[in-house]
Parts: sequence; structure tokens; C-alpha cells
Amino acid sequence: MRIHREGRKQVIGGLAGMALLNAGLFYFLSSLVVPVIVLCLSLFGAYTLISFYKEPHKPAPPRREGYINSPNDGKVVAIERVFEKDFLQTHCIQISVYMTFFNAHSNWVPVTGKVTHVSHRAGNYHLAYLPKSSCENEHSNIVIVPPQGPPILTRQIAGAFARRIVTYLHEGQEVISGEPLGFIKFGSRMDVFIPEDSEVLVKIGDQVRANKTYLARLNNAQWTINNG
Repeated sequence: MRIHREGRKQVIGGLAGMALLNAGLFYFLSSLVVPVIVLCLSLFGAYTLISFYKEPHKPAPPRREGYINSPNDGKVVAIERVFEKDFLQTHCIQISVYMTFFNAHSNWVPVTGKVTHVSHRAGNYHLAYLPKSSCENEHSNIVIVPPQGPPILTRQIAGAFARRIVTYLHEGQEVISGEPLGFIKFGSRMDVFIPEDSEVLVKIGDQVRANKTYLARLNNAQWTINNG
């Protein structure tokens, strides 16, 4: 298992700090009660830190055109019809996938096409699974136009503990579904806004995996898939 480039310094520093703390406690304290408790907490912390910053092997899905790839690992927390007024300026379906501390926080391109807009907005740090986090929290917006069909908006959203959103894409770039999109540090979520007439392939509560689960099928897609 590899550690994502966005977290290598944090993982090395965190593990080194926990190792020094535990070594000092076992060396200086005669009683083992406190050192053992701290050791257990440190092991849990190390597991959480590594899980968060791990870089999973995510080969691009073999069939891409016409289907919306899940841009991250996590749980589907919202599927609703909304009016997206800032970029798409139309009614569409919003699908939100929430990441816990134990999900890898790498983000992936949901659809093949051309990037026509990338922007970042400062904001609040509400818990990422709350509906208001989509527009009120700090977030980045990425609009991708498929070869055929209307634009798709993908939104990286910071959570209550997130303090950095990294986006690798830039305007004018041609992207393929399943390519790296970015990284969000600590608890967060991603929203995908798709055409209103799309066929949604997931339901609220589903656990999804980037580059493995398809969230939706655009109405111009011509073949079927298996989410697996």
C-alpha cells in the first residue's frame, strides 16, 4: 500500500511523533497503565492516519462514455433534484458521496470530457454530510463537458475538519473518467450535478467505490453496465 503524495509528510511526522511519545512513556514511567493506554490510542491514530492518506490502486473503469463514475470512495448521503444556479443554470440531479476518516480521500474524474471551468470558494466548515455544506462550506467547482451531452458539475467540499482542498485539473484540459482529480484533507464529501433526465444507479445509503461504482447513466448512453 502506498501513501498519497499529499500526505507523506503528515504520515511520517505523525508516526514519528507517536513513536517518540510512546518510547518516552515506557522509559520514564514505572507503571504500565498510562503507557499501554497511550499505545492503544496511538495504534488507532496511526491506523486512521494511514487509512486517510493511503493511495489505493484505482484503474480507470473499462467503459466510460455515457456513465458517471463515482469520484470518491464513501457513502451516498443525498440524491435530489435541485436548481444549480451558479454554473449549470438548470434543474439537475445532485448526488453526494460522503467520506469518513477511514476512506481514502483521493478524488477521481467522474466523466470523460473537456474541463471548461475550475474555481475555489472559501466558506464555512459544517459537517460535510449536512445538506447546507454543499453551498456554504469551502469548496472547489469543476465543470466537465462530455463529447456529447450537457456539462457535468463536480464539487469538492471541505468538512468540519478539512482545511485544504487540492484540485489537479485546469480549464481547457481533456480528461478521461477515472483519472486523478484531486484530494481533500480530512472529513469531506463530493457532489456531482448531472442532467435531470439521467438514470440514477445508486440509492441513499449505498457504499460506493471510485472507478468501480457508476452513480448514473446519461440518457444518451447506449450500453448497460454492472456496478460490481
